[in-house]
Order: sequence, then C-alpha cells, then structure tokens
Amino acid sequence: MRLTKLISISIMPDFLREVEKVAKEENRTKSELVREALRRYIADREWEKLTRYAREKAAETGIKTEEDIQQSF
Repeated sequence: MRLTKLISISIMPDFLREVEKVAKEENRTKSELVREALRRYIADREWEKLTRYAREKAAETGIKTEEDIQQSF
C-alpha cells in the first residue's frame, strides 16, 4: 500500500513552465515543490491564526506594547 496519495491539480501553462524550470534548477520534482508550497501555506495559516488569537487576548487584557508584556511577568 502506498504511503502517499495521488491528487490532480489544474494550473495555467505559463505557471507550469515556471514550476518545471524551478524544479529543474533545484534538482527537485514538481511533487516536491508542491508539497513544500502546501506545507508553507498551512504553516502560514496556523501562524496567522495564532497571531490573531494573541492580538485578541492582548486587546482583552490591555496589552499594547512589549513593555506591557514584560510588566505582566
């Protein structure tokens, strides 16, 4: 049984050429590039969620500056 799953995506021809160029330059497969891009996208989304949560909590507690954070300890 495969550990990976095969998916299909649609991209514009110009973008595909760019992906193929980068893959060749970096000696990587297109799959590797797409996996990395998706990992980064997911990590960025998680970071955004965390920073949004932190901003909300800071606003609730009156924290406005880094100094306010230091004083809370």
